[in-house]
Formats: sequence, C-alpha cells, structure tokens
Amino acid sequence: MLEKKRSAVLPVVLIAVGGGWLINELQLMPQMGTLIILGLIAAGVAVLALEGINKSSVVTAPMLIATGFALYLKDYHGVGLKLSIPALMVLAGLLMLLARSSHIADRAEQSAQE
Repeated sequence: MLEKKRSAVLPVVLIAVGGGWLINELQLMPQMGTLIILGLIAAGVAVLALEGINKSSVVTAPMLIATGFALYLKDYHGVGLKLSIPALMVLAGLLMLLARSSHIADRAEQSAQE
C-alpha cells in the first residue's frame, strides 16, 4: 500500500510561529518582530523547497513571504495594517486565480489519487 503524502505547510507554519512565540515568552530574543518576520519568510521558502511549485504552494509560500514583508514594513517603516491587510487580500486573490491555471501542477497527493 502506498501511504498518502501530506502537505508540509501546516507543520512548517506551526514550527515557525510556535518557535517565535516560545522565544518571545522566554525573553531570549529582544527583537521578536525581526524573528517573526524572518520566520514567516523562511517558512515560505521552506514550503517551496519541500513541495515544489504546485497549486497549493503557489498560494501558500508567497503569502507567507508577503506577510513577513508586510510585518517588516509595519515594524520598520510605519506602514499601517490598514494598507497591508487589503494588499495581502488582493495578493491572495491573485495567487488563487493563478493556482487555477492549467500550467500549474496539481499537488502530488491529488495526482496519485486520479
């Protein structure tokens, strides 16, 4: 029997967010904002590295990276959430439309079921 491959997105996000939160609570890192920003960007890159480009990762990875970038702009350049959140929503919509393209491969577990 073939075991189903599961998406690595949720574990990577949980590790990034939980690790950042834990370091903050233990007060081990004074610049928590920087760690969260780097964690989100690293999680996005990790999703692409682990899953490759498919209908799921083409949305998830750029959204993680863009969220990290939006937090960077908020923390270091004063760009408010009133601008960042709508911009992230537009990006999410565009990426979801892109994922519907026939040029983007299905996830491996979906292809194996067919």
